[in-house]
Amino acid sequence: MSEEQKHVLIYTDGACDPNPGGPGGYAAILVYQGKKKEISGGFRATTNNRMEIYAAIQALESLKEPCQVTLYTDSKYLMQAIEEGWAKRWKENDWWRTKDERAVNPDLWDKLLALCEIHAVKFKWVKGHVGHRENERCDALATRALQQRNLPADEGYENRSADESGKIKITQEGQPCRKCNTPVVKRTPKKPKAHQAFYYEYYLLCPKCGTMYMVEEAKRRIEEYKAPSWF
Repeated sequence: MSEEQKHVLIYTDGACDPNPGGPGGYAAILVYQGKKKEISGGFRATTNNRMEIYAAIQALESLKEPCQVTLYTDSKYLMQAIEEGWAKRWKENDWWRTKDERAVNPDLWDKLLALCEIHAVKFKWVKGHVGHRENERCDALATRALQQRNLPADEGYENRSADESGKIKITQEGQPCRKCNTPVVKRTPKKPKAHQAFYYEYYLLCPKCGTMYMVEEAKRRIEEYKAPSWF
């Protein structure tokens, strides 16, 4: 690592509403010698974790030369996957997280790992939504981005396999919860927010452990929304 490399501070955040499968946004702030650069964008359907990773990718891709980078994120998933070597091991194992489960988001992890070979990156976790100035700003930018109309497709999400994890998909009431085997029940979500492009007509919930399963077949465009009689 060269001492002549620039040291850049990066702050990132991602958002998705509803998560998963709703519109998502990402944002990053780059700081070098007191100068700041903000970047943000969004997709019509994605996940919160993908947006957290994507924010880091976009920030690092915007650097025009190899740099020393300290990247601050409120996603422990992102920080630990890099700092503890999870993502590197997943790639070495052909994107198997365990012998029975495939890693999720391999397209993004592959890009991020490649960027970490170019730049000397240290990921650090910061607690979100506690008044950290740059974190709050990134959150606001990401939220604003997901509210835009005519967002592009997140191809890695929309064209993924039916279930990247290799587990049985939970799509019907009565199927056993993947965590505790309790039969799941159907529930109606709260009224969607005005900015959402999509909503779910129903979701499945484990009454014992509280695990939620969003059902792709229940996904509807917001203009099709009809409020339940109890609204």
